[in-house]
Amino acid sequence: MIPELLFTYFAAVILFSSIAGITRKNLVHSLLWILLMFVHLAGLYLLLNAEFLAMVQIIVYAGAILVMFLFVVFLLNLKEETKQSVFIHSWQARLYASLLLLFFAIAGAFTYKKHYTGNYTIELIEKQGHTKTLGIVLFNDYLFPFLILGFILLVPLIGVGIAAIRRKTNGTA
Repeated sequence: MIPELLFTYFAAVILFSSIAGITRKNLVHSLLWILLMFVHLAGLYLLLNAEFLAMVQIIVYAGAILVMFLFVVFLLNLKEETKQSVFIHSWQARLYASLLLLFFAIAGAFTYKKHYTGNYTIELIEKQGHTKTLGIVLFNDYLFPFLILGFILLVPLIGVGIAAIRRKTNGTA
């Protein structure tokens, strides 16, 4: 009974805070709502006995990525909030988006499988541990996509270095 109540709480707060995060006009308030969503998502991972993913969620997303977004907002130096409406004015676009969301919800409900039938059973994960199993899967089964992701993340780092070198040689601070 308690896990179902906790799941309902986490799901409701995640849903509410994500909607609040994308509908706020003030960017700092939006980031705070997204932070609340990230923390509750980590709680959902804890409820699913995925402690490593919960800590990665807090450290990487709630820590690093959100702080980076906050620095970008402060670097943009926005003096005035936008006066435009956040929502789409066209009722047809809202209807199509709602129907598409309903279609995916129904398709997900009909294709849901209750029992997992993969190579990594609950008993094996409990025997090896969550982090070791995740490392084995990541570096054995998904090594090539993991390396490609590393190179994709390396490209912006090189771009920032080149921009910093150009800025230093031009004399601008």
